[in-house]
Amino acid sequence: MTPFRLIPLVAALLATLPAHAQSLVDLYQAARAYDASFQSVQSQYEATAAKAEQARAGLLPTANLGMAISRSSVDPDTKLASTAFGSQSATLSGSHPLYRPANQITFDQGLRSVITAQAQLLSAEQDLLVRVSQSYFDVLAALDALTFVTAQKTAVSEQLASAVRNFEVGTSTITDTREAQARFDLVLAQQIAAENDLRVKKIALDQLVGKTEASPKPLTPPVILPAMLPDDVRVWVNQAAELHPQLRQLALALEVAQLETQKAQAASKPTLDLNASYAMSNNDGTSSSRTSYKASVATVALAFNMPLFSGFSIQNRVKETLALEDKARTDLEAARRTISQATRTAFFGVLSGQGQARALQAAEASSQSALDANKLGYQVGVRINIDVLNAQSQLFQTKRDLAKARYDVLVGGLKLRQANGSLRPEDLLAIDALLVK
Repeated sequence: MTPFRLIPLVAALLATLPAHAQSLVDLYQAARAYDASFQSVQSQYEATAAKAEQARAGLLPTANLGMAISRSSVDPDTKLASTAFGSQSATLSGSHPLYRPANQITFDQGLRSVITAQAQLLSAEQDLLVRVSQSYFDVLAALDALTFVTAQKTAVSEQLASAVRNFEVGTSTITDTREAQARFDLVLAQQIAAENDLRVKKIALDQLVGKTEASPKPLTPPVILPAMLPDDVRVWVNQAAELHPQLRQLALALEVAQLETQKAQAASKPTLDLNASYAMSNNDGTSSSRTSYKASVATVALAFNMPLFSGFSIQNRVKETLALEDKARTDLEAARRTISQATRTAFFGVLSGQGQARALQAAEASSQSALDANKLGYQVGVRINIDVLNAQSQLFQTKRDLAKARYDVLVGGLKLRQANGSLRPEDLLAIDALLVK
């Protein structure tokens, strides 16, 4: 499409946009603060971080303060006066683990759970990036489809009017008029469907970003799609092995499973704790004596415990954790193969999309030339009305397919980065640079 022929189309697109049209980055920032699924993962990350800190308690000393006060009254059956007595006590106690290997392993597992939660948050962020971008360009594609079908309706309407005039002056048959009318009715139905599709796509985008009447900016003509860099699929696959958050999660899951085996084995090891307490008590008599006394007791002790026999529970627990360790290792390998295949598929999908966009761009120019030739042939009588209508339909369908192909390439590039785990919010800036300022 030449720049001059793009001007009316861009003007039509811009006319449908409000003055507050948003860029892709703007709508992503809005979705990040609104999307419920992303907020859920973010809250889960904060909970996991707090839970990991709880495991630190197994390595630190604990202290407790206990206090008690009591008062008793004795009312004998004899004529003796009733008596009352009581006691007050306070105990300060503390304990510090000197050797508890299972506690250290639990703490190490907690640290890895935080890193796992970070990887899950990164996956959720990448998913949100792709969902917002897909919905953004879905709206633009629906808007393009409506614009093209409206332009086609105008062109068919002009052709219908021309057929009616030619029939009235006797230079064409009623067949031309009926063909043009049939095509007009078909385009009218397509316009209604396109309007509804645009309405649905806008609702989906509004729901995702939490805005009313969110309006994405279109691409700036002439559209030049970014090149694929790097252009070697092996580089993308190698990056996936290093960067993909799912692989990071599964690698950490394997480490946690290995630590779980060590913890199960540690159940047969001894434990050693240092305990200390200081107790004070004050008594002003008992039921048999009115003697008051005070006492203070300080205690320091080492508590040693050695498991001797637990009914083979430790041995079977070790077998269980070893099996789970093998499962985690297998899951990691399966994910590595799946991600490698998904990265290759996404890479070649983007290459194919770029090729289709170039082919459709050439087809658009050819279709425009064919339409011009058919219009001229119709005017001089060597082409009939249906030839012009078919050429118009082919041109506008090619325009629609070309616009959709460009959007698919841009979203496909983001999906490729998601497939190999390298997608970041900064990647949206390159797409924002292609949008109307």
